[in-house]
Amino acid sequence: MNILQAKNEIKNTVQAYLSKDSFGEYEIEAKNQRPLLLIGPPGIGKTQIMEQIAKECQIGLVSYTITHHTRQSAVGLPFIQEKKFQGKTYLITEYTMSEIIASVYSKMEDTGLKEGILFIDEINCVSETLAPTMLQFLQNKTFGNQKVPSGWIIVAAGNPSEYNKSVRDFDVVTMDRIRYIHVETDYYVWKEYAISKHIHPMILSYLELKPNHFYTVSTSVDGMEFVTARGWEDLSYLLYTYEKMHLDISQDTIYEYLHHEDIAEDVFAYYLVYKKYQDDYGIDDILNGNVSSTIYARLFNANFDERVSVVNLVMDGLLRQVNVYSFEKHCTDLWFRFLKEYRKDMDSSYLDHTKAFMSNYRDKLQAELLNTSQKHEHEFVLNNIQKVMVDESLDPKSRFDSCTKPFFEQKEKMEKLDSRLKLEIENAFEFMENAFKNGQEMTIFVTNLTMSSEMALYLSSHTIDIYEKYKQLLLIGTQKARLLDELAH
Repeated sequence: MNILQAKNEIKNTVQAYLSKDSFGEYEIEAKNQRPLLLIGPPGIGKTQIMEQIAKECQIGLVSYTITHHTRQSAVGLPFIQEKKFQGKTYLITEYTMSEIIASVYSKMEDTGLKEGILFIDEINCVSETLAPTMLQFLQNKTFGNQKVPSGWIIVAAGNPSEYNKSVRDFDVVTMDRIRYIHVETDYYVWKEYAISKHIHPMILSYLELKPNHFYTVSTSVDGMEFVTARGWEDLSYLLYTYEKMHLDISQDTIYEYLHHEDIAEDVFAYYLVYKKYQDDYGIDDILNGNVSSTIYARLFNANFDERVSVVNLVMDGLLRQVNVYSFEKHCTDLWFRFLKEYRKDMDSSYLDHTKAFMSNYRDKLQAELLNTSQKHEHEFVLNNIQKVMVDESLDPKSRFDSCTKPFFEQKEKMEKLDSRLKLEIENAFEFMENAFKNGQEMTIFVTNLTMSSEMALYLSSHTIDIYEKYKQLLLIGTQKARLLDELAH
C-alpha cells in the first residue's frame, strides 16, 4: 500500500485500540493489541504520518530511532536485589527503568496525555546485542522489567533489506504477534501531501514533468545514489529560506539533498529556468486580470515544460493567497467563539474570560496538540483580546458591545481578503482558459489546485461559476467532487 493508505490503516487501528466500553475498559485488551510494523523505503514519510496521526487523534507521541541506542539505554542497567523465596534469601538481577519507557512516562507527565503512540524507527536494523530485546519488545511490549503503559500503542518501522545491509528478518513467532504493513513509494500520493505542506513550486513543477525522479535508490561505481521524499521536502525549506535571504543556490547545494549527480544537475538547470519564468510571466498581473497579449502569444508557442511551469506558478500564487485568507478566517472564527462564550456567561468579567482563553491555550501547548499555524492563530487572538479594556460597571449589553469593535474590524479585513481571493481565482481560471482551453494544462491546474485542503474547502464553500464549469468537466462523478461540496454544508 502507499503511505496515505498506511496512515489511514494505522489511524483506524489507533482509534480502535483506544476505544472503550461502557465500563471504561478498552474494547480490545492490551494483550490483544498487536504492535504495528511499518516496512518501507527510507525517507517516504513514516515519521511524518506518526506526527499527523498523534495530532489528529489528540494523543501523545514518543519517537525513537532504535539504532541510536545501546542495550543498556533500551533495557536499563542491571542491579542486584535481595528476595526471599520459601524462607531463603537469594540475590537476583533486576533492571532500572528503560530510557524509552521512562520517556513515555515523562511525556505523560509533561503533556497530561495518558494515551499515545510509542514509535520505534529502524527496528529491524539493530545490533546483534540489541536484537533479542527488540523481539521481546514486539512480543511482550516490554523493555527489561517494564511494560509499555496501558493506553500507549506500539508502532515500529523499518527498511526492506534491499535498502540496508543491516536488516534482520523477524522469526515466525514474532511475525505472528504483530501487524505487518508494507509501504511502497507513490509520487502522486506524496504530491497531495506536498501541496498541503506548501512544498516549493519549482519542485512540484519539476516532478510534474519527471515523476520518475521522485524516488530512487541505486548503486553506482561512485557508491550509493539516492533521492527520497525527505530530500525533496528538506530542499524545499532551504529554497524558501535562501530566496528570502537573497542567497544563491548552487548545484552542489542541491546535491546535498538529492544524492544523485544527474538528478541534482537536472534540478539545478530547471531551477534557473523556473526563476526566469517567474520573472517573465508576472504572476501578480495574471491574478489581477492584467494579462498582455504577448503573454498569450508566448504560451501558444511554448513547449510543454514551460507551460506546466506557468501552471504551477499561477497555482502557487493562488495557494499563497488562500493561506493568508485561511489564517485570517481561522483567527476570526476563534475570536468569535471567545466572544460567544463571553456573551453566554457575562456574570464573569471579561478579564476572567481572557484568562480562561489563555489557560486553555497553554494547556493545548503543553499537551503538544497545536500545529504551528494553530499556535499563531491563538497568539493573534490572545494578543487582540488582551488589548480590549471593558468597564465592568456598565450594563451587560454595553459591556459586550464595547469589546466587539476590534472583532468586527478583523471580520471586515477577512471579508475583504475573501472578495479579493474569489476575484483572483476567477482571473486565474480565465487566464488558464484563454491560454490552454481544455488542454492537459487545465486538467493539471484544477486537479492540483484541489489537492490543497485549504483551497478545496474554499472552493466548496463559495460559488465560482468558472470553477464549477471545469469541475463538472474534469471531476464529474468523482467521490472527491461530492466530498468537497459536503465540506461546506
